[in-house]
Amino acid sequence: MAVLLLFGKAVLRRAVTSGELIRIGASNMVRRSLHLQQNQAFVNGKWIGAACGQTFEVTNPANEKVLGAVPDMDVNDVNIAIDSAYEAFYSKDWHASTAKERAALLKKWFQLLEANRQEIARIMTSESGKPIAESLGEITYGNSFVEWFAEEARRVYGEIVPTPQANRQMMLVKQPVGVAGLITPWNFPHAMITRKAAAAIAAGCTVVIKPAEDTPLTALALTKLAEEAGFPKGVFNVVTSSRKNASSIGELLCKSDKVAAISFTGSTEVGKLLYKQCANGIKRIGLELGGNAPYIVFDSANLNKAVDGAMNSKFRNCGQTCISANRFLIQDGIYDQFITRLIERVKELKIGDGSQDGTQIGPLINRSQLTKVSQIVENAKQKGAEIVYGGHPLPKHGSLFFEPTIVTGLRDDMRLYNEEVFGPVISIIRFKTEDEALKIANGTRRGLAGYFYSNDLNQVFRVSKLLETGMIGINEGLISSTEAAFGGIKESGIGREGSKYGIDEYVYVKYLCYGNLE
Repeated sequence: MAVLLLFGKAVLRRAVTSGELIRIGASNMVRRSLHLQQNQAFVNGKWIGAACGQTFEVTNPANEKVLGAVPDMDVNDVNIAIDSAYEAFYSKDWHASTAKERAALLKKWFQLLEANRQEIARIMTSESGKPIAESLGEITYGNSFVEWFAEEARRVYGEIVPTPQANRQMMLVKQPVGVAGLITPWNFPHAMITRKAAAAIAAGCTVVIKPAEDTPLTALALTKLAEEAGFPKGVFNVVTSSRKNASSIGELLCKSDKVAAISFTGSTEVGKLLYKQCANGIKRIGLELGGNAPYIVFDSANLNKAVDGAMNSKFRNCGQTCISANRFLIQDGIYDQFITRLIERVKELKIGDGSQDGTQIGPLINRSQLTKVSQIVENAKQKGAEIVYGGHPLPKHGSLFFEPTIVTGLRDDMRLYNEEVFGPVISIIRFKTEDEALKIANGTRRGLAGYFYSNDLNQVFRVSKLLETGMIGINEGLISSTEAAFGGIKESGIGREGSKYGIDEYVYVKYLCYGNLE
């Protein structure tokens, strides 16, 4: 995909097909566009390597070429970052900062993120594999959290509470909890950082961010722009590490007395471990964990809209999103029509390198994810499921590509029925009654998101009340929004991100009682 950028009188043509920039205009603009790809971590206002000197490589999942190397930090490096964030939090400049001042910093960061969206998208696509159009969409979404919490910073209100005694005054105020440790995933390497960090900073916290080992370059690009925005040293820290050091770093963040809050987005299994590690210090924790989202289509649904929603919900980022529809429950009366139309749409998907114009399905993130998806599909096939479309890796595109797949005839003893596949696989279950659909949909310990399509108003209100998920798309397959409270129930998480509630994860309520007033 080529994009023309106008800068004064110089015109640059940016070619993202190979992840390189082709110079047509001024050379200084080429240097400007390259400045975001960093190869060091950021601690206490400085770009640094790991003390041990170790690095690890970041690769492009579309072709497995090495993009660069970043520091492989360990607990000793992260301790320094925690100390820096702790000292910055209690420094006079930051601890006494006003909401208006923090809002101004966030607004500056937002402006820089917007101005550099094309370059951030190029970096994101190169290391995550997602299509460039989706990367740009994520940047719009992620940037919106910075803008939103810049505005919310000045609306962290307290309360005056009516007192039962005439000589007392009772007040509730909200104060920042302290240092926040933010552990973010690879599937949304931009938005998961901005959603957490912007809320924490707006509240008055300082942050230590540990991005996923598969996608650190996007995190460092955001960090470069945070540095340019003028955040005081120690307020915004990013530490990178390979998978080898990730668990020990997570444990340190959870157990350090200097870290007041943890926010984690990732698997339920890791979330449970972090939850246990935070227990000793009774630490504030927010968890956005895995899902097993039902996608129910009732006989009364608009079939075209239901198929559109299925495509949007399932195949975004190659199915690698926590709120992707995972189990498609289709009512008996429209079952055959739905599958026929769905196959027609899936056949039209363009598969390839995410940097190529028009690509809709890119690679899976790494080899372990490809192995997992392949094994889950094979398990279903061996136990009697029918692969009605796809079902195989696509080595002609690259070693990490998997064909968009539709599977029918699922049973509850299959992995595909019970596990979050996190890949481009649609698993379809036929049902007859509303009660049957709800029993299947709710028959899981996961409860992040759910979707259903119906034009029966009574049914809409019944099902939305009875469906056991934290978020529901009703005749809609794309539900994420800055203004909405994002989070799950059951084993899908604790707390909410985004919306006016997102900032509550980083503040505590302090009760002030003024007595003996005359």
